[in-house]
Amino acid sequence: MDFVKHTIELAHKNVEVGGRPFATVIVQNGEIVAESPNLVAQTHDPTAHAEVLAIREACKKLQTEHLTDCEIYILASPCPMCLGSLYYCSPKKVIYITTREDYAPYYQDDRKYFELETFYEEYNKPIEDRRLPMVQQPNEEAIKVYQR
Repeated sequence: MDFVKHTIELAHKNVEVGGRPFATVIVQNGEIVAESPNLVAQTHDPTAHAEVLAIREACKKLQTEHLTDCEIYILASPCPMCLGSLYYCSPKKVIYITTREDYAPYYQDDRKYFELETFYEEYNKPIEDRRLPMVQQPNEEAIKVYQR
């Protein structure tokens, strides 16, 4: 099976039903373990990205949080949330088919703090300089959770 083509077809079908143009296919030993399109529009869940959903499905099916023997095919280079998810599950390899720069002229996101062109730059800024308002409210009890 051509997993690149399958990933593209999965994303294309999702667009046809009103979804967003992203998809993920997870493969272990030449077999699909899990796959998902981006379901943000359909579920109204901003975390329902294709990578996250497919990783959840694969980990549940394989009964592990480590996908070290899997290859993950994604339609586009991942957003920071998905990149973090990919690092956490530690696949053998991630194969991305297109880049943000390639699809930017055709796809516009509608988030208040998210702009494709500047999002990764936001991560490099000190917290107080980021667009997303964040303040720390320290409490000594919090560290006890980790000590436990």
